[in-house]
Amino acid sequence: MDTEPVVLDGFLEEETVPGDLHGSTARFRIIVSPSDERTDEMVLPCGVTDPELAHAVLHDLVPGDTLRVTGHLHLPRTPGEPMWLAVITLTALETAPLDADPASVATAALERYGPYVSWFDADTDAVDVFTETGTWVGTAPAPDEIGDLLEAFEQRQAASGE
Repeated sequence: MDTEPVVLDGFLEEETVPGDLHGSTARFRIIVSPSDERTDEMVLPCGVTDPELAHAVLHDLVPGDTLRVTGHLHLPRTPGEPMWLAVITLTALETAPLDADPASVATAALERYGPYVSWFDADTDAVDVFTETGTWVGTAPAPDEIGDLLEAFEQRQAASGE
C-alpha cells in the first residue's frame, strides 16, 4: 500500500453495493479516463470502510455520477489478488443526468467515450452526443459515425481556441 493518498476523478460505472450485511462498508467501480483516448480508460474497484461514507455511497450515488476519490491504492502481490482503491474521501463533482421518462430507460442507453456522453435511443439510428460537462456536440446519423462527429467537433474547438 502506498503511503501517499492518490486523487482520481472518474464516473460511477454501475450501482454501488454493500461490502457487508449491515451496509457499514461499500464497494463500487469508477471509470477513470485521464485523456481522450479510450485505451487510457481504466476501471478501478473501490472500497469504503467508514460507515458514514459507506452510507452516503450506498444511498446518494447513481451510475454516471462524476466523482473525485481520494485513497490508498492496494496493488496485488499475487496473481489472485485484485488492485483496488481504499477510499478515504469522496466528492460528487457532477450528478448523472436524470431521465424524465422512466419508460424510455428500457429503450435507451447512455454510453461514455472519454470526455463525451452519447445517448442511444432504440427508436432511431441517430445518436445525440454531449461533452461530460453538458455541452452539445451534435447528432451522429448512426452509431458508427460518432467518431467522425467527435473529430469534427474537436477540430472546431481547436480552430476557435477553446
